[in-house]
Amino acid sequence: MKPLVRHEGEAPRERSTCGFRDRLISREDAEDAAAWAHAVDIDGAKPHFHKVATEIYYVLEGEGTVTLDGVEHPVRKGSVVQIPPGVVHAADGRVRVLVVGIPHMAEDDLYFPEG
Repeated sequence: MKPLVRHEGEAPRERSTCGFRDRLISREDAEDAAAWAHAVDIDGAKPHFHKVATEIYYVLEGEGTVTLDGVEHPVRKGSVVQIPPGVVHAADGRVRVLVVGIPHMAEDDLYFPEG
C-alpha cells in the first residue's frame, strides 16, 4: 500500500446504493487497503446490510435520519454513526456523509433484506 492524497472534486463520482458517491479511497487505489472512504450525497438509500464490513458515517452537511434495524435516528452536521455488520440500515434527508468501510468493503458484501 502506498500513501495517497486525493482532493474532493477530483475523485471518481458514481451512483451507489445510497445516492451519489465520490470515491475518495477505493479498492482500485490499493488491493491491500485496510479501509475505504467515500463522500456520499444521500439520495433515497435503500435498506441494506453487510455481513463483513463495519461502516462509519460522519455527517459533513445537512440533516436527516438514519434507520438502524428499523429504528430511526436523527442526524445532522457533526453526527457520527457506527453500523456493525448485520445491521440493516438506510438513510433519508438531504445529507452529505463521509462513509468509511472497515475492512475494505467488497462488492459482494452488499445484501438486501427479504420482504
